[in-house]
Amino acid sequence: MTMTLLDIMRTSAVIPVIAIDELEHAIPLARALVAGGIRVLEVTLRTKHGLDAIRAMSTVEGAIVGVGTLTQPEEFAAARDAGAVFGVSPGLTAALIAAAKSSGLPLLPGVMTPSEVMAAREHGFRQLKLFPAVPAGGIGMLNGIGGPLPDVMFCPTGGISQETASQFLALKNVACVGGSWLTPKDAIAAGNWDRITELAKAASGLRSH
Repeated sequence: MTMTLLDIMRTSAVIPVIAIDELEHAIPLARALVAGGIRVLEVTLRTKHGLDAIRAMSTVEGAIVGVGTLTQPEEFAAARDAGAVFGVSPGLTAALIAAAKSSGLPLLPGVMTPSEVMAAREHGFRQLKLFPAVPAGGIGMLNGIGGPLPDVMFCPTGGISQETASQFLALKNVACVGGSWLTPKDAIAAGNWDRITELAKAASGLRSH
């Protein structure tokens, strides 16, 4: 059964934002996160290993791998062909909308203002990433948007920590949050996968609804 974007968002309370610097870390990192109950993984294209990491992590049982930091139209098909089942972008442009439609890759686009939310909604997007979440107004912003636009669900990302995640997850228009604290660079570099599994366990227990 094909999962919808909303299904994917509701699978994990936290979607880790992952930048792979060394390709050999990809599979053990994915296994460590899945073992801790975090199955949805956003692999960014911020490093040269992005597509190869997606290809590798997609082989890990239980992992639902998406691609992050989509900023160019040609990246959509390449990420889909590497095994990504959803995409995340920091913003939304006409070219990205066209690429999402032509590639068939479900897109979670970034928005920051009510006008951007409304524009994305006009193009059929009902699941959005509030980014950067904390500078954009955080919890107050999400509460404010929820009144006039109750049919939009968010994954706020940017400035959220393990300490504040539960406050975001308590909001009725938040399906999950994005964060980089699940994949600390020092733990990855040291191969401390047990630490990452423990962080994932703590994160998977944050959902309050």
